[in-house]
Amino acid sequence: MAKGIHDYWDEFMAAVAEPDQPRAAFAVIEKITKETIGTKLFTAMTYDAAAGQARRSYSDNETAYPTGGLKPMSIGKWSETVIERKQPYVSVTIAQIAEVFADWPLIQSLGCESGCNIPVVVAGEVIGTLNLLDVAGYYTPERVAEAMKLAPYAAIAFMAADRVAGKA
Repeated sequence: MAKGIHDYWDEFMAAVAEPDQPRAAFAVIEKITKETIGTKLFTAMTYDAAAGQARRSYSDNETAYPTGGLKPMSIGKWSETVIERKQPYVSVTIAQIAEVFADWPLIQSLGCESGCNIPVVVAGEVIGTLNLLDVAGYYTPERVAEAMKLAPYAAIAFMAADRVAGKA
């Protein structure tokens, strides 16, 4: 029988106990994602809606999408869906990705033409997202529903990162 997302709990909590945060925790979330849902590119971003800023906390492709650095949050369809309504944003074609992400040529060059952005909500606010990219049409409603089960893991990883950074 294939492993489900919740079968990784002990491995994830062992990673959270490591001092190398958020890398250790997000590395396990990446593994869970690749083994249960599938993704060609996996990143995690934190959001500070009040400051209007975003920061990449984790990336499985540091060359294309390095961690660190602040950037302004994009305003529009994506932020309305993910930040305001706290719902996943799903793009199943490169054209849909291009509507909201200026870096769509880079995304396409990596062999990705669909995406799924999972909001991570703590205390009523989106504190971050898990961002999954894969081939066109990959993120079906069933896969998105599975990906939403990653949010509790990500909430813990983001809070561990804040603790290490001295914010908690």
